[in-house]
Amino acid sequence: MGEKILKNSAGSNAGINEQLISGTQALVQATLIQKERDEFLGFKTAGYVTGYRGSPLGSVDQEFNKTNKVLKEKSIFFHEALNEDLAATALWGAQQSNLNGEGKYDGVFGLWYGKGPGVDRSGDALRHANLAGTSKLGGVVMVMGDDHTGESSTTLHQSDYGLIDSMIPIFSPSGVQEIIDYSIYGWSLSRYAGVWAGLKCIKDTVEVKEIVNISPANVLIHKDTNEKFSGKFSIKLNDTPYEQEERIHNQKLPAVKYFVRKNKIDKELFKNQKSSIGIVSAGKNWLDLMSSLAMLGLDETRCKELGITCYKVGVIWPLEDQNFKIWAKNLKTIIIVEEKRKILEDQIKNILFNEHNRPNVYGEFDENGDKLFPSSYALNPNQILKVISEVVHKVTNKKISKIFPSKNIAKDLLKPKLNYDPRKPYFCAGCPHNSSTIIPDGSRAYAGIGCHYMVQWMDRSTIGYTHMGGEGANWIGEAQFSKRNHIFQNIGDGTYNHSGLQAIRASVAAKINITYKILFNDAVAMTGGQKNDGNLDPLKIINELNAFGVKKIIGVYDPKEDIDLNTYKKHVELQPREQLLSVQNRLQKIKGVSAIVYIQTCAAEKRRRRKLGTFPDTKETLFINPEVCEGCGDCGIQSNCVAILPLETQLGRKRYIDQSSCNKDFSCLNGFCPSFVSLEQSLVRHENPLIEESNNIPEPKINFKIENTYNIVFAGIGGTGVVTMGTLLALAAKEEKKYVGIMEMAGLAQKGGEVHVHCKIADTSKEINSIRVDDGQANVIIGGDLVVTASTKTINLANKFNTALICNDNELVTGDFTRNPQFKIKSSNMKKSLISNFNKNSTWFLNSTEFSKLNLGNTIYSNLVLFGYAFQAGFIPLKFKSICSAIKTNSKKSEMNLNAFNLGRNLYINDESITKNQNSKIREKKSQYEDPFTLRHQRLKDYAGSKFANKFKNKVNKYIKLDKELGNAVSEGYFNVLYNKDEIEVARLHVKYLKENLDLSFQKYKNIKFFLAPPILSFIKINGRPKKFKFGSWAYFIFYLLIFLKPFRNSMVDIFSFSKERKMEIELLKSYENDLNFISNNFNKQNKKILIEIARLPTKVLGFGPVKIKSIENHYLQREILYTKLKEFNKIKLAAAE
Repeated sequence: MGEKILKNSAGSNAGINEQLISGTQALVQATLIQKERDEFLGFKTAGYVTGYRGSPLGSVDQEFNKTNKVLKEKSIFFHEALNEDLAATALWGAQQSNLNGEGKYDGVFGLWYGKGPGVDRSGDALRHANLAGTSKLGGVVMVMGDDHTGESSTTLHQSDYGLIDSMIPIFSPSGVQEIIDYSIYGWSLSRYAGVWAGLKCIKDTVEVKEIVNISPANVLIHKDTNEKFSGKFSIKLNDTPYEQEERIHNQKLPAVKYFVRKNKIDKELFKNQKSSIGIVSAGKNWLDLMSSLAMLGLDETRCKELGITCYKVGVIWPLEDQNFKIWAKNLKTIIIVEEKRKILEDQIKNILFNEHNRPNVYGEFDENGDKLFPSSYALNPNQILKVISEVVHKVTNKKISKIFPSKNIAKDLLKPKLNYDPRKPYFCAGCPHNSSTIIPDGSRAYAGIGCHYMVQWMDRSTIGYTHMGGEGANWIGEAQFSKRNHIFQNIGDGTYNHSGLQAIRASVAAKINITYKILFNDAVAMTGGQKNDGNLDPLKIINELNAFGVKKIIGVYDPKEDIDLNTYKKHVELQPREQLLSVQNRLQKIKGVSAIVYIQTCAAEKRRRRKLGTFPDTKETLFINPEVCEGCGDCGIQSNCVAILPLETQLGRKRYIDQSSCNKDFSCLNGFCPSFVSLEQSLVRHENPLIEESNNIPEPKINFKIENTYNIVFAGIGGTGVVTMGTLLALAAKEEKKYVGIMEMAGLAQKGGEVHVHCKIADTSKEINSIRVDDGQANVIIGGDLVVTASTKTINLANKFNTALICNDNELVTGDFTRNPQFKIKSSNMKKSLISNFNKNSTWFLNSTEFSKLNLGNTIYSNLVLFGYAFQAGFIPLKFKSICSAIKTNSKKSEMNLNAFNLGRNLYINDESITKNQNSKIREKKSQYEDPFTLRHQRLKDYAGSKFANKFKNKVNKYIKLDKELGNAVSEGYFNVLYNKDEIEVARLHVKYLKENLDLSFQKYKNIKFFLAPPILSFIKINGRPKKFKFGSWAYFIFYLLIFLKPFRNSMVDIFSFSKERKMEIELLKSYENDLNFISNNFNKQNKKILIEIARLPTKVLGFGPVKIKSIENHYLQREILYTKLKEFNKIKLAAAE
């Protein structure tokens, strides 16, 4: 090993090899280090890694697959298991490989991984395997990923008791370094005591990046517990359950404590003769404790003065008692800082119960029964420092006066803060779930585990869910006692493969009426890039379902994807996805179990594979002609797609497609609207970047000093590159030989939900305790999204004295917009809230999304623009050179990313001039008319001539004279009933405006196609609506013919005027003109508000065909409500007068 000297005894000169790695990367490093240590000691061992991914261990598969070539060279074998309990059983088998003298290696060290529910389902396997033991030179470390705060889980999990029930010791690391170190200790303990070793990981310790020492010599095993003494409790043949139970209780667990004691895994701090108060903690809560002490200004000297000593527990069960008793001797009080159900507290009380002069123990409760550290959710440093300061005052009669960094911050944290609902996770743009989760009216569905769980907040009659693998089994129990005859059950291909197929078999056996909707999207684990285990494909699922006895199976597919239809049709009925509702209507009438296998690749996986060139990229791009668009929102309702965004114009809110996020699913075409066109070989237009060479931009002036740590938080939307910002900071800090910690978000929040990246930068590693930035402790927050930045979680991180804010004020709507066309962000209120909660002199808002779109052609660079702005403002304590290096190292498109960063820098330097310049460009593209009334008049003139337009003008002027606000309402409402976009007008708008709008958005394009539902073909229907057909550029010929018919609109020769829609429009015009007469005759200050509502009511009549018909019907209902309201108002007014 060259200079890396590994001594198998205490007192080694360990080498140092520092690297910036994440917690999951640390697990890979740990296996390589263990192999290197074994080789150094002359052992020919192998490694076996297996398990099932899930947040916070969602990227374990990816990290091991990335290094699979190196791992295989080292005889470390990685296998993605079908599920967690089978993985545990496989590792049990690996420990038996030498029992019969047939082993290829001296031993096999194993690593199991899984999240909390996987620990639960593996209980029987874990108990058996742990009782059986491990091989002399094998050993097993099991990494349990717990989600204490429910970031990406259906339960807030704590798996510790599952391991305790199986009598498996538990290491609790407090960071990336200890994940490596405790893994090495874990394998040594496993060999020595013949037990499996648990490794407790949560988001704060595993979904983080830190600079750590990956030297194999970093961990030293005490000579009395090393491999020379392994084998005494190893796995053996012909073992009996009785012997195993006796051995675990009387030999193995005492050996665990001996190992912990000899290797000094538990540590004590600040102990001296004055010590009277002891504080105990472990893992993530140890980090919280250290942060609390720092916030209280309690360094080692101050702690000793106050008589405070701390005890860091490395193995939380079984707690080593001898060293603990020595530490606890002469203490008056012990505080146990522990979140969730208490593990240390019960053990400590048992250990001290028979001791003379035992200390008072404060844990979940104090001596009066008042709760100190609750068992629900999680702890934070502010909770802990409050308890510490109160207990110290109670024991020593001394007050801790210093609150770091100021008392004002502590007071500020106590004040209620105005905030807004969080941005909920949502299906990605183009997600198959957008289509697959639709069910027929009157039906009901259940969710399961996976992305489709989110459908529960999307108004799709899907409420309720089950645990993983239980999908549909709940209906077995419910069906017998329910009036409902049938339900649909969503289940993903990953869950089906994991364990869900057993639930389907149970449903068949129970003879219940249920339709399983199995989505095969060829991706598992929240689309982390992993494929299904065992090469599962839709045809295999179909054949298995047939074998189970499922009554009827129908395959539903996306015609745009490459599927061998002939092969499938030999086994199953196939239908295109546009027939999904029809298919479901058929299947819910079948008695027994039926199934839909929905075949469409995951949207995020498509994007990932297209970048790699492993998935075909359609030539088509969709575009919405805003002049034709009515803003009815039917495209969003039908597609549920978040890539369809609002476009505010002088003629009302329209829609546009965000080309940066569109995944080319094209289900938005199901919206009954003629505004959609498709293009081929299109290239999005962008302006010449308003940036200078980076050498011409001055290095920013840093106006602060790093005290302890400098805390940066990025807040934004999952999937927009927020996590990349943290990685850039980490790489740049490492370049400058600073120490850095990054905590990243994973799991459900990646799906368009709130994402926060916490970053701490310090001069030494000792200054970084918890990587999570505590409430009120952020130095700067960079807000990539206004909604996320204004949420409780973000605002609580700030204080109005020291926290700077750089925030994107683009009004990016939430997923609610797909279902509510009129949904708007309360941006003005949000900004006011942020200004009141941040340092007013260091708060900036800029529309980085629009700047990115205009200057770089893609909104994806928005966060980098903000990053550059924050850097130039002096709030990033790093040099441009190191950030530039980080961008080049981390990105394939480094030039564009650097342009984005420098654009942000320039925006700060030239704030006013560039902002005004950009805004003028945006206005210029919207309209040549500054006054909406003038625009409406001109549009009606183009529509039906001057006489028709002047009718509108005269009517509006009449009401403006009566009341200006009323006149504006009439201008909007009357325009909407006069201006009906019939087939003739749609043709005119496409001919006049389409090319102009396309040229504004694209540099080049070809082969324009239209998607229309001609009335002559309206008898052909899909899901009860006229079918839309694709027409090539030759449709322009038809458009010109239609425009020729404009003078004959609404005459006997106008064939379109006989449709139900046109007749309803004429009736609506008459009705509205009657309303205007009524308003004119009854208008006064008292009823003004209601009459203005009536005048503006037609603005909600939007859409085409069946959408408009329904909209008009809703209009009459609302009209009736308003007139009833007016009558009630007048009655009240009359009664008051009498």
